[in-house]
Amino acid sequence: MSSLIGDITPAALHASLSGLAQRQRVTADNIANVNTPGFLAGRVDFESSLKGALRNGETPTISGGTTARSLEPTNTNGNNVNLDQETLIATETGLRYQLALNALDGKYNSIRTSLRTS
Repeated sequence: MSSLIGDITPAALHASLSGLAQRQRVTADNIANVNTPGFLAGRVDFESSLKGALRNGETPTISGGTTARSLEPTNTNGNNVNLDQETLIATETGLRYQLALNALDGKYNSIRTSLRTS
């Protein structure tokens, strides 16, 4: 039973959910500013720090990751938001969020089942 409770899986999933939520907020901001002159799309990276923590055997920290402005080429008004790309990112992020929620739910169900049978 201690391997279920001492497992870092819930922390990794919580970190993923936090990063995905931040990505969703930044993507929504990008879409909202699709016609704003000079606006540069934001990009969120949390996977690098999550992978690094897991690779080093550390418990991942729960943060939104880092947000950087896209360096993709801009159109004539200085804006580089591509609505098709943002829609794809939003859809993928939503699916990944749901997958992480399902995995976390399964982990908690395993812990509940283990505690009931003890």
